[in-house]
Amino acid sequence: MPSISRKGSSMPESPIRKLVPFSEEAKKKGVKVIHLNIGQPDIETPKAALDAVKNNTLTVLEYSRTEGSETYRDKLAQYYAKHDIQITAKDIIVTTGGSEALAFALNSVLDIDDEIIIPEPFYANYNGFATAAGIKVVPVVSKIDSNFSLPPIEEFEKLITPRTKAILICNPGNPTGYLYTREEIKKLANIVKAHDLFLISDEVYREFTYDGKEHYSILQEEGIEQHAIVVDSVSKRYSMCGARIGCLVTKNEAVIRTALKFAQARLSPPTYALIASEAALETPQEYFDKVKEEYQARRNVLVEELETIEGVKIGNPKGAFYCIAELPIADADDFARWLLEEYRLDGETVMIAPAAGFYATEGLGKNQVRIAYVLDKESLKRAVHILKQALTSYIG
Repeated sequence: MPSISRKGSSMPESPIRKLVPFSEEAKKKGVKVIHLNIGQPDIETPKAALDAVKNNTLTVLEYSRTEGSETYRDKLAQYYAKHDIQITAKDIIVTTGGSEALAFALNSVLDIDDEIIIPEPFYANYNGFATAAGIKVVPVVSKIDSNFSLPPIEEFEKLITPRTKAILICNPGNPTGYLYTREEIKKLANIVKAHDLFLISDEVYREFTYDGKEHYSILQEEGIEQHAIVVDSVSKRYSMCGARIGCLVTKNEAVIRTALKFAQARLSPPTYALIASEAALETPQEYFDKVKEEYQARRNVLVEELETIEGVKIGNPKGAFYCIAELPIADADDFARWLLEEYRLDGETVMIAPAAGFYATEGLGKNQVRIAYVLDKESLKRAVHILKQALTSYIG
């Protein structure tokens, strides 16, 4: 029998999605599963984006332009200008989701067996993208005790080798919700300049910052124009996860030219999704103000409720809509599966994402979970109540 590739064998499972079969089985038995495991917002997509698809007059669904239409990229540049990021359409390649933008970035600047340094815990699919590209993730640990702030630059320095080509961050962070400060971005800028590295920043949660704090993009930092690559997406910004439209943004012309070749190989991003995404750029600021206010209120409820559970430690998020919680258990994978297979409280249970899959270092995150606060406040309260009772039963 032919064998599958070593690369295929080493591809990691998604810690977010691998428990779905157990969730579906529970639902078949009539159990209500409250989903804390996935960042699928319940916020309505802007009406203008949906109407643009419903009301279009296309008679032939043609290929779109490989890098996205010039009108869309011009409008994207205007969007970035509002966030003090000065770029033009030629600095943008439109992609099929932020995932493809990251894949293009990795394949454009790293060769097989090259190394990329990433603060962990990090978005679990970074492991998958790196495996697919044949590159090595070198983790630098951020800790819940410091609220997952940027590790000391000295820790980065220790990890740099001749094979190191880039540093990757997510800002604000998935799964931690940590928002990097301007000072932390400047520290990263200094190290990539000193060692001639790329700095890749996943900024898909840019709009979602709390407590009066502001997002600072690596594209705002002067002096690293040739080092900085931003990955972006409409998925969370406009609650358009199903559109699968993102972009890669950089002033480095060599990176753009290289990424464009990867983009040409996949032909083009989806036309209807581009139509919706272009219309979404007309979304008024009031939409984001209300969404941010709602997420901040949800975060407050989640943190307050989790703090009532004895033995639970929480990272307090300043952005995005995720929280890492450390539970008084040994194995979050076992606990998450047990919740779906065995535990019921008045016919309900909760689904959480074990956090070990958000680390590259073996053994870290075993007693942690990621919680997405994309549900209404009452649902979050109910979910944490179930979690609290479940922990009492599980621990015995």
